[in-house]
Amino acid sequence: MLFLLTLASGVGLSRSGRPLNTWIVTVRKLIALAAAILTALAVDRLLSQARVEAVTLALIIVAGLGVLSLFVSGVLLSRKKPVDSAILTLHKVAPCVAAIGVAAAAYLL
Repeated sequence: MLFLLTLASGVGLSRSGRPLNTWIVTVRKLIALAAAILTALAVDRLLSQARVEAVTLALIIVAGLGVLSLFVSGVLLSRKKPVDSAILTLHKVAPCVAAIGVAAAAYLL
């Protein structure tokens, strides 16, 4: 649910144009951080309770890297300086990478 809220607020922010509303950006970052922490705790609990194959673990790591790249590119995009198109592309591709990693790992579990 928190991931969907983060995604929806991100789409809204991108459509609102610049300058970005600092309050909305901050709340969105905190929601995204909470979602990432809760997910990491759930994954940690899962990994400690079940035997996970190397392929599944690799997919979980790929999903984690996708989320990490979302945080980094999001911070860079929220700055007041002009945005590099490579960073914007990374921010658009990273959720797909994370979603594919999560879906594939969940399928293998």
